[in-house]
Amino acid sequence: MSRHQFPGIEPGTSVSIGWDRPLATFFVQVLRPHPHLEGEDETVAWHGAHPGELTSAAAAVTIASRWADLPADLAITLETDRLMTLGQSDGEAQIAIKRRFFGD
Repeated sequence: MSRHQFPGIEPGTSVSIGWDRPLATFFVQVLRPHPHLEGEDETVAWHGAHPGELTSAAAAVTIASRWADLPADLAITLETDRLMTLGQSDGEAQIAIKRRFFGD
């Protein structure tokens, strides 16, 4: 799994974007400080939490660009992250959790 973090456009907001090999999806998470819970974050947006939800780096960058100023070459970096995982396979724990949440 890869994860790249960027400060959000809104003060206090952070954006994480990356590749999740076990779920075969790119993801975008946007967090900001929780308005009522000191030291806790509130999830503003979370895309790519389901298998195969975001299949292209460009789609993830498009979503994340609504929340942060991103490097121009980020889609290339994300695609490189994905390609570097092609030879990997799930371990026992990943197989078990996939069965539990997503069936056989």
